[in-house]
Amino acid sequence: MIAQAETHPGQAALVREVVQETGKNPAALNALLDHAKKQQGILDAMGRPAEAKPWKDYRPIFLTDKRIDDGVAFYRAHRELLERIGREYHVAPEYLVAIVGVETFYGHVTGRYKVLDALVTLGLYYPPRAKFFRAELKTLLSLPSSHLAGPIDTLTGSYAGAEGWGQFMPSSIRDYAVDEDHDGHIDLKASLPDILASVANYFAGHGWVEGGPVASRAQPDPAAQPIMVKDATPQWPLEQLMAWGYAPLQPRDPGRLTSLQTLQGENGPEYWFTFQNFYVITRYNRSPLYAMAVDQLAKAIAAGARQADNGP
Repeated sequence: MIAQAETHPGQAALVREVVQETGKNPAALNALLDHAKKQQGILDAMGRPAEAKPWKDYRPIFLTDKRIDDGVAFYRAHRELLERIGREYHVAPEYLVAIVGVETFYGHVTGRYKVLDALVTLGLYYPPRAKFFRAELKTLLSLPSSHLAGPIDTLTGSYAGAEGWGQFMPSSIRDYAVDEDHDGHIDLKASLPDILASVANYFAGHGWVEGGPVASRAQPDPAAQPIMVKDATPQWPLEQLMAWGYAPLQPRDPGRLTSLQTLQGENGPEYWFTFQNFYVITRYNRSPLYAMAVDQLAKAIAAGARQADNGP
């Protein structure tokens, strides 16, 4: 038996796995992959993520007057839907707005790369993260059509293969996307209920604490113990960090589990207590800079909406 020629390295094995697990047509899967293209621009983009910037340069990308004002307008225009979903999933609605604000500027910039090209490129031609992206490619090929905004070969998104207003990877679509408008189809590009509820479900599924804090400033004393953290997992009671020389600048429960992030701000190091909800945002994007931008944008949007409600 002659092995089928592969358009991409590892294509035959990938198709076999999808067929075995889903029963999908191998000819149709191969036809999809045969038309996918390796994109050098995607490989280049992986080497220059925005999260490599210091906080003083990262923050101005997302905390602009226009992004805040548009977020306030979006919140007020869709308040009933946002607050209903917020109650349903026990997630503060301003954070749903902030996620789509940071990810796609409220749906205006959802990405120009073909999702299939992106995942083929990174899953089959990018050894540093091939395991992750190959798994995402396999998931994309395995998803039922009712979970996608359109045919696989028409989907567009980020250079990493994320799609829709909330920039969901295929595994996030599989695990957290919901048909909130109950039309039998999950559409993360055109259904605002599906988009916002899917983000809320993602947060809820990762342990969002209703009414809980996200981040607040800390003031170290001159003899504060240096603290190194590898991620945003809350690991000490706040009172322990206080004992190590970090004072909260606003009242917080001393027994609440927290972590400490040190960011390079405009005027030198900034110290932040971060809590469970900050950790949840880093499940969406692991960068603490991203989580901080989402938190600050959400707070600015909520404040702006209150001010607009109260009039001049």
